[in-house]
Amino acid sequence: MGKATGFLEYERKTGEEINPKDRIKNFKDFHGHLPKEQQELQGARCMECGVPFCQSGMMIKGMTSGCPLNNLIPEWNDLVYLNKPEQALARLLKTNSFPEFTARVCPAPCEAACTCGLNDDSVTIKENEWGIIENGYEMGLIKANPPKVRTGKRIAVVGSGPAGLAAADQLNKRGHSVTVFERNDRVGGLLMYGIPNMKLEKQIIDRKVNIMKEEGVEFIVNSDIGNSVKADKLTKEYDSVILACGASNPRDINVPGREGKGIYFAVDFLKATTKSLLDSNLADGKYISAKGKNVLVIGGGDTGNDCVGTSIRHGAKSVVQLEMMPKPPLTRAEDNSWPEWPKVLKTDYGQQEAIAVFGSDPRLYETTVTEFVLDKDGNVKKAKIVKVERKFEKNGAMSLVNVKGSEKTIDVDLVLIAAGFLGTQSYVAKAFKVETDQRTNVKTVANSYSTGIPKVFVTGDMRRGQSLVVWAIREGRDAAKEVDKALMGYSNLA
Repeated sequence: MGKATGFLEYERKTGEEINPKDRIKNFKDFHGHLPKEQQELQGARCMECGVPFCQSGMMIKGMTSGCPLNNLIPEWNDLVYLNKPEQALARLLKTNSFPEFTARVCPAPCEAACTCGLNDDSVTIKENEWGIIENGYEMGLIKANPPKVRTGKRIAVVGSGPAGLAAADQLNKRGHSVTVFERNDRVGGLLMYGIPNMKLEKQIIDRKVNIMKEEGVEFIVNSDIGNSVKADKLTKEYDSVILACGASNPRDINVPGREGKGIYFAVDFLKATTKSLLDSNLADGKYISAKGKNVLVIGGGDTGNDCVGTSIRHGAKSVVQLEMMPKPPLTRAEDNSWPEWPKVLKTDYGQQEAIAVFGSDPRLYETTVTEFVLDKDGNVKKAKIVKVERKFEKNGAMSLVNVKGSEKTIDVDLVLIAAGFLGTQSYVAKAFKVETDQRTNVKTVANSYSTGIPKVFVTGDMRRGQSLVVWAIREGRDAAKEVDKALMGYSNLA
């Protein structure tokens, strides 16, 4: 251990972010990072505790505690402090296929479970991870390393999100020939079109994908398996097929006026903005503009926050965000003890920007929409909203009921539905003849990634439902190991 008393000597420190009023002028990453010398001191804060909860990846009360990838966090924190970048990079890459992604978009369940955070501020694990991987690129340590021997086995991966990319990367390293099919015009899936540029600039994805190409992974875009390309073509031509199409069905809301113009799913809004930004820096106008509009965002998760931040960058007149659940407390409640995921108030970048621009938090808690009011041309102009409260039955079941007298009407020109995702899209499941469960996730053989259909496996959100990027990477790696074992009789993949 490099600095036994580091957590007592140094305070937590992270890089400064660009001021909200300045960063909303563009779609660039606004996160600053510490210089190398200060990053080393942050690595020294790691306690190297006897039980490193940070890397546990446990599920506690249905919530993730610690890193699902079981990253060797105390080891590489120590190596950051000792200024051993090559060794730190080697330990990081042993468990994580894409630290350049997780260091930017992961909510850091590792930090929430950090032992140092029990009585003080947690270690800056996420920023240390960023430092390790970016130093690796800067030093030229990350470069293509194609397998020296090929097995002769061919594998098709359907979907190029984090799960598909992780599976492809691992199987290619093993020596199999891997082809990734992506229905969009760019590789990356959720990473490319589901996460805005200010959280993950797309050259970061391209940088890694280009290395994978040099290592032998083939990518075919504009290939919609189940539509433009028949599923049986893949099952006939490849030794194994891995479905990694994500949880692509956005959850809708069923209220009067839903058919009105100006009401969109959040995923369509975010994708259109990113595609137009990449194609023409928004000059082509092929996106859903929030400029000068009263925007209503329905949903309080990460996607809802992304809609808030994107709308403000468009130049929205106002933004209101509805959350059905109560406002979380500022600190952990007694029944939410460490190392559980902390159910506390989080004001993310979009809300911070709304506060800076409009003077108040855009979120209305315990509130839902009951009707959209349309004008004579069918355009949404107003929304009727109402407060809701939780009602618990004797059997413990919870329901939401409207609070009488709390109804109000607000002006609305653009509605973005960010109510989560339900599961896989039916046409893909039907094309491969795989079964889905009541949540529309693809069913698998118990404790397996096999669908029960010969050659066909499934991984990521398509299997487990909407989840985190870090879970998708773990799923992809685990699915790759199972496929490798099925093809070769054993696997040496981690």
